[in-house]
Amino acid sequence: MGDVVNLNKARKAKRRAEARTDAAANRAKFGRTGAEKAVDRASADRLARRLDQARRETGPEEKEPEAD
Repeated sequence: MGDVVNLNKARKAKRRAEARTDAAANRAKFGRTGAEKAVDRASADRLARRLDQARRETGPEEKEPEAD
């Protein structure tokens, strides 16, 4: 006869193995190094500065008269 197997332990082991494979896939898909994130942040800042520099300035804003 075969060995007696606790089905709860077998299910948990299977679930853990699946979770490990999912975690590995997510690390490959979403994981980025700090340097990669810093490069992306720097390029976004550079783009925002360039956009602000290209913005046209309008005439003086009309101020509402102050009520005394």
